[in-house]
Amino acid sequence: RTFFVGGNWKCNGTKESLGALMEKLNAGPTVEGSPVEVALAPPFPYLEFTRAGLRKDFLLAAQDCWVGEEGAYTGEVSVRMLRDLGCDHVIIGHSERRHLPEIKETDEIVARKTSVAIKAGITVVLCIGELLEEREAGQTFAVCERQLKAVAEAVTSEEWASIVVAYEPVWAIGTGKVATPKQAQEVHHAVRDWIKTNVSPEVADAVRILYGGSVSKDNCRELARQLDVDGFLVGGASLKPDFLEIVDSHKEKL
Repeated sequence: RTFFVGGNWKCNGTKESLGALMEKLNAGPTVEGSPVEVALAPPFPYLEFTRAGLRKDFLLAAQDCWVGEEGAYTGEVSVRMLRDLGCDHVIIGHSERRHLPEIKETDEIVARKTSVAIKAGITVVLCIGELLEEREAGQTFAVCERQLKAVAEAVTSEEWASIVVAYEPVWAIGTGKVATPKQAQEVHHAVRDWIKTNVSPEVADAVRILYGGSVSKDNCRELARQLDVDGFLVGGASLKPDFLEIVDSHKEKL
């Protein structure tokens, strides 16, 4: 499985700050020909700016998409528009979109968006993960399985080739708390096992499962050494030149 590192810039940056960041990222060693894929997800207004200024061996991702075709949906962005701007990937179901009270996306909405994006030829980075109270109640696997089941009912087994799963324990996102390598491996293994049983063994072997949640240059290498960790979805650290060190952690798999 090809290692994958995604950077989610969230609702951050200006042309000036992101331009300066891209200069530093562009100065890093090429990943062309390396067993790693890298994608960066700027805010919607900066997609075209980022594609124009970003090194060509890094892919472009969006942070979300509309749930259907374009039309009279004020403020929304369709997958066809994302394709038109050069997006290869889209993040769907991020915990902030699932849990922020102003948004509250349901499992069903996440599943519909996933299906729409795949049919438009965009690879989906599908986020799953539990809240702190769910982990403390022993519900981690049940929550992840519920989120996966909604998507499995909306896509074909062939379409899983266009899905990268990102396990992000919500209690670890932006908090500085990180799941231990053992905790991450345990959930990643359970996710792969669920896909094996409920989709197919072939899909389970092929699907990439990323870890996200306060990933940094200091913890990425030990996490990357875990058998079922196939890369990272990086938040805050993707807004720093240190992101290149997280990309470099793919070498732990060699």
